[in-house]
Amino acid sequence: MGPTNQIMLKDDTINDPSEIKSLDPIEYVFYVGHDSIMKNAVDLIPHFGKSEKIILKAKGNSIPNAVAIANILTEKMLKGSSKIQKINVDSEAILEMGRMTSTIEIVISKN
Repeated sequence: MGPTNQIMLKDDTINDPSEIKSLDPIEYVFYVGHDSIMKNAVDLIPHFGKSEKIILKAKGNSIPNAVAIANILTEKMLKGSSKIQKINVDSEAILEMGRMTSTIEIVISKN
C-alpha cells in the first residue's frame, strides 16, 4: 500500500490503518487513519459479530474520523445492537518535537 494508506503509531512503526489487532478473543483494536470513514465502518461490521468489543484508537487529525466511525456504527448500521461503552481522551508528549498530540480511544460494545 502507498504512504497515504499508512499511519504512524506510538512505537513509531508504520502500520496499515485498516489492520485490526486482537488483544484477546473478546476485543479488537482498530487504528483509525485517514482512509474512507464509510469503508472503515463497513470493514468493522464482520469483526463486531466475532467479538464483544471493538476499540477504535486515533490520534491527532484522525480523531474526527474515529468519532464518525463510532457514530455510523452505533447510530446507523448497528442501531439497537451496539453502544458506545467508554471514551478515553488523552494527550501524549512527543519529546523530539516538544509538543503534545491528542489521542482518543472509543470502546464500542454489544448491547
